[in-house]
Amino acid sequence: MLKIFNKILFHPQFHKLSIYGFGQLFNLVTPLLVVPYIVSVCGEENFGKTAVGMAIAFFLIVFIDFGSDIIGVREVSVNRDNPEVLNKIFTTTYAVKGIILLIVLTFASFIFFTFPFFKSEKIMFTLGLSVLIGQFLNPTWFLQGIENVKWITLVNIISKGIYLLGIFFTIKKETDYIYVNLWWGLGMIFSNFLILIWIIKKHRFSFLMVNKEEVFKHIKNDFSMFSSQIFVSLQLYAPVVLISYFGNNLMAGQYRIVEQIIVIFKTYIFLFFNYVFPRVCYLIETDFKRGLKNWIIYNGFNFVFVLISMALFHLFSYEIVAYFNPTNRYVLSNLLEVAVFIPLILAISVPLKQLILALNYKKFYVRLTSIMVLINLLAIVFLLPLFKVYGVFYSLIATDLIVIIFYIYQLKKNNKFHD
Repeated sequence: MLKIFNKILFHPQFHKLSIYGFGQLFNLVTPLLVVPYIVSVCGEENFGKTAVGMAIAFFLIVFIDFGSDIIGVREVSVNRDNPEVLNKIFTTTYAVKGIILLIVLTFASFIFFTFPFFKSEKIMFTLGLSVLIGQFLNPTWFLQGIENVKWITLVNIISKGIYLLGIFFTIKKETDYIYVNLWWGLGMIFSNFLILIWIIKKHRFSFLMVNKEEVFKHIKNDFSMFSSQIFVSLQLYAPVVLISYFGNNLMAGQYRIVEQIIVIFKTYIFLFFNYVFPRVCYLIETDFKRGLKNWIIYNGFNFVFVLISMALFHLFSYEIVAYFNPTNRYVLSNLLEVAVFIPLILAISVPLKQLILALNYKKFYVRLTSIMVLINLLAIVFLLPLFKVYGVFYSLIATDLIVIIFYIYQLKKNNKFHD
């Protein structure tokens, strides 16, 4: 047993995971430090407004990424030993991201200054667009592909450090909520710019190699995956906007407080996906049995951890909610007892998604994702008047369970699992 423990402890992958986990710890701890402070200074309703602004910015991020967070990672991972191909992937991806950034910033600014729902908070929404600039600069997708976890960790530490300092030193009165999302964006811009310059110099990438044909080819080839990511993003960030629009900002704030608690584990699950995904793709491509074995080990331990955590969150829901300084603690405590099932289900669906994408079932993934997200959003609109915020969580749980069933059905049809 001691030999096995030492083998795991000194394994290069465990070393990488430890470094990666240390960096991602900042993503998990940051909400625990920031949210109670923002709620106490700005109030639940204004916190709800910032949640809507951040949700819109995060939704627009999917346009900026244009599938690079999945396809780009996979392509870099597979071609990590070919400098010429890496240069083409890197420069073409950033050319596409730059074009889309300009379009999105122009369109979003027009919407914020024109539509009544956004116009009343146009300053907050506009300042939040800094998040998109930060995401454009973000080279994490490339670092994931080459499995350079040290620099991913550094990016996270610098970014979240700037965000925390900005919040605690500038958010001093109720009306300062308009600057909350700006600090998130500034943290991203500064940290991502530094690492991006380092990557370009280290790998000697040249943007002179970019040509129009490659850019248009990239847009055409990756459009289906990009469109599916739009639906994924809608599922993640549309609920709080729908609650604000069909309900009110107070309900949006209540949802966001509960969601911010479980998002610690949702973020952890998605970050774990990002860490494991390039490795799974590489091994599935070169050695299926070994890749599947690693997939089971990684995600098996991960599921047990999430299961134990969610059981504790369910048991101590009132005490956890009380930490965030809300006024309706019993209501939010009951909401949290329902919401804890979401990370638990994600701990099953996200690993299955890894296999679906690693085996290149892109069309199946796109169709299923698109249909289920539309069903989910319609269910939220229907259930919100009947069950209030509970209806949102009921819809999210039900649709994720259906997705799991379809993932398993599709994977069972693959002959590799029967060899």
